[in-house]
Amino acid sequence: MAHEIDTSTIKVGELGAYLSRPAGGGTSGMLLLPMITGIGERVREFADDIARTGVTALSWDPWHGPSADDTSREVLFDLMGKLDDETCLNEMRTLLDHMFGELGLRKVGVIGWCLGGRFALILGGRDDRLANVIAYHPTVPIPPAPNHTVDAVEHTARIAAPTMMLYPGRDTLVPHESFQRLQDALHSRTGAPSIVHLYPEAEHGFSDSRTHGNEINATAYATSWPQVLAFIQATTS
Repeated sequence: MAHEIDTSTIKVGELGAYLSRPAGGGTSGMLLLPMITGIGERVREFADDIARTGVTALSWDPWHGPSADDTSREVLFDLMGKLDDETCLNEMRTLLDHMFGELGLRKVGVIGWCLGGRFALILGGRDDRLANVIAYHPTVPIPPAPNHTVDAVEHTARIAAPTMMLYPGRDTLVPHESFQRLQDALHSRTGAPSIVHLYPEAEHGFSDSRTHGNEINATAYATSWPQVLAFIQATTS
C-alpha cells in the first residue's frame, strides 16, 4: 500500500536538498544523487516514488539551485565539467550525517543516475554506513573526464554493501569496456551480493522520461524501476 508523503526543500548547513518522506516518518532512507538535470522534476518523481514505499528520500543538489526545470542543458553540461570530486563527496557525507542524525534514520542507502551513478559507486567504496548502493547507467567514460580525479572502478571494488548496477547496451557515453570493468570490480567482492542488469538495446539515461519516445528505453525503465524499489525495501527494512 502506498504511503502518504510530505515533501519540502530544506537546508542542511549551506546545502539545499529535496526531502520526500512518508507521513509520520520512518527509520530507512535513500540518498539520491541526480543526473545532469539536478533536482529537476524527474528526480523529484524518483524521490516521491521511493517515499511512497515508506523510505525517506533526500536528494543532493549538485548545482546549488539550477536544475533542468529552469536551466538549459548546455549550461548544465558546462557546470558538470566544473564539478570537483572531493567537494561533491564531502557534500554527500554531510547529507548522510543529516539523515543518520537529525532525521533519525537507522538504515540508509544511496542511488544515483548518470553522473550520480558514478558518485554512488565511489561513495559506496568510501562510506561503510551505507545499506545499499544503486547505480543507474553510471557515467564512467574511457578515458576519464578531466575532472574525474577519483577512480570509480577502484572504489567499486571496495563497496561493502549490497549493490545493484544497471547498464544500457547502446550507451554512447560509457563504452562496454567501462561497464565490464565495473562489473568485474563488483564480482571481485566477496562480502556482499551484486545484481547487474544489462538492457542490451537501451540508451544512456533510459530512466529519464525524456528518452521514452524510444519504446525500448521506456520498457527498460518500466522493467527496472520496480526491481530497484524492491531492492531498496529488501536492504533498508
